[in-house]
Amino acid sequence: MGINIALTKGRLEKETIKILERAGMDCTELKDKGRKLVFQDGKEEIKYFLVKSNDALTYVEHGVADIAVVGKDTILEGSKNYYEVLDLNIGKCKFIVAAMPKTTLYDSVSHIKIASKYPNVAREYFKKRHMDVEVIKIEGSVELAPILGLCDGIVDIMETGTTLKENGLVVLDEICNLSARVIVNKASFKMKQEEITKFIDKVESVL
Repeated sequence: MGINIALTKGRLEKETIKILERAGMDCTELKDKGRKLVFQDGKEEIKYFLVKSNDALTYVEHGVADIAVVGKDTILEGSKNYYEVLDLNIGKCKFIVAAMPKTTLYDSVSHIKIASKYPNVAREYFKKRHMDVEVIKIEGSVELAPILGLCDGIVDIMETGTTLKENGLVVLDEICNLSARVIVNKASFKMKQEEITKFIDKVESVL
């Protein structure tokens, strides 16, 4: 019985392929994509397909993918109808709170606006601090929002901090560390337990 694996496109893609190759998978088709959308492992009964991060959750939750590799940021923002089984320790970054210098975000008694691509993460963070804030969903460069006065602060992902510094923002707090994780469809884990466990063991052995 074969397994289907959804891989997140972009920055995680190349690092994930390196891990798969170290684990003995044949990723020849994945590395020479062309216009193909589904890729067959040359050694194992495994099919791979590349998707956007949010879609990785969708494919796993609906059982189209048995397994997916996706960032913890997407997991924290999305629903949780799957098993999170392995931390790949790649794509490392952090969720942070940032603002313009001298912004008294935590001491403010006025109405606070927070911009973020991750509204659920932002709301949960401020809820834990017993702060009632208005969260504004931003799809593009969230750093622009406080510069133009749309909000008091932002919740965003930080890798190096260079973008924040170049735009004059400062980090006020670090929420949590992030990295790529392996998630598994709950039904697949029962029906294809042997195949999935074998795959996870191989990957884990090279981390």
